[in-house]
Amino acid sequence: MVEHHPVKGGAPGVQLGSIGPMDYEYAPLRLPPNVDRLTAAAQLAIQAEYSGWELARVRLFRDGTRQVMLRRRRVNQPQPGLSY
Repeated sequence: MVEHHPVKGGAPGVQLGSIGPMDYEYAPLRLPPNVDRLTAAAQLAIQAEYSGWELARVRLFRDGTRQVMLRRRRVNQPQPGLSY
């Protein structure tokens, strides 16, 4: 998990905002170049609907590969994992 530090600025001792630790779990995925955009969107929508994942980031590389980062909030109850 990434640690976040308070954002400071302006007069000394004045705290403008704070980003606390987020309770998310992340799942990195890599989609090969032969997966078209529509198919990728459908797969990610299924994960969002049934497993509670949301899209955090997508990187499209020159070769057509997509690097996808999914995230969901951590809860104390068991949740279904990724299915792909």
